[in-house]
Amino acid sequence: MGSSIPEVELSSGKRTMPLLGMGTATYPFVASEAKKSAILYAIELGYRHFDAASVYQSEQPLGEVIVEALRLGYIKLREELFITSKLWCTDADHHLVLHALQNTLKKLQLEYLDLYLIHFPVSLNPGEPKVPFNKEDLLPMDLKSVWEAMEECQRLGLTKSIGVSNFSCKKITDLLSTAKIPPAVNQVEMHPLWQQKKLREFCVAKGIHVSAYSPLGGNGTPWGSSQVMDCEVLKEIANARGKTVAQVSLRWVYEQGVSLLVKSFNNERIKENLHFLDWSLSEEESYRISLIQQCKGFPALEFVSLDGPFKSPEEFWDGEI
Repeated sequence: MGSSIPEVELSSGKRTMPLLGMGTATYPFVASEAKKSAILYAIELGYRHFDAASVYQSEQPLGEVIVEALRLGYIKLREELFITSKLWCTDADHHLVLHALQNTLKKLQLEYLDLYLIHFPVSLNPGEPKVPFNKEDLLPMDLKSVWEAMEECQRLGLTKSIGVSNFSCKKITDLLSTAKIPPAVNQVEMHPLWQQKKLREFCVAKGIHVSAYSPLGGNGTPWGSSQVMDCEVLKEIANARGKTVAQVSLRWVYEQGVSLLVKSFNNERIKENLHFLDWSLSEEESYRISLIQQCKGFPALEFVSLDGPFKSPEEFWDGEI
């Protein structure tokens, strides 16, 4: 089943990335046996791309599952998996990046990542990665020096590709002005109610692959809502096609030429989430979805402070909100 998920070539040229991945963030961020059994079931079904982050506390359980999947023969080699993780804001400092990645690899029991992302375009005073954090700890990120450290991680072979997450067009432009290795990926919120048309067009022009998190709106998380699943247009299309709203939403995201990260620890849903690959939306259905009123689920208010580097959500997202 693993080979039936289409893949995309990243600009780093190191290897292809499966266009469907499984996210590992559950809030509050804790490691759990339920998470481990769900990830193992996903590998058994054919998922090959897993998205972790130091702040999710999902690296250690994911690493343990990879060992178990190899033992059970669900995969023969680590190389069959595409593993992404992210640099948390407390480590977003030139001198801390390499150490943070080494810690991540230790927890995952891996020699390298396939993709390492800067989680947010902001720094926090050094400390344990955790959410919520104290807004007094917010600092402007020295993007040039942090990215240089990310580039070094790639040169050392500790990650095959590097990228960013939650970056606006302007922040990517700033990054590209000094980068020697351009970001391969920008992972952002994207779903039918937050379609990211401008950002997607910008990233395509720059050779940066867009990866969508919360493609179903992130219901049940502090950074999401039920608006996607409650959307009348999506419900009507789903009913007419004999599909679920989730399948319609995932199919729409997929048809925009991006990769997507689904997150469910329910076995039936993990299975259902694979079933958007074998059908297509009609032109009329796609057009109807394109007309849906836009509403960002995650304004990043946690990163906004009158004393911090970003005084408003508009400033954080550079008006792309």
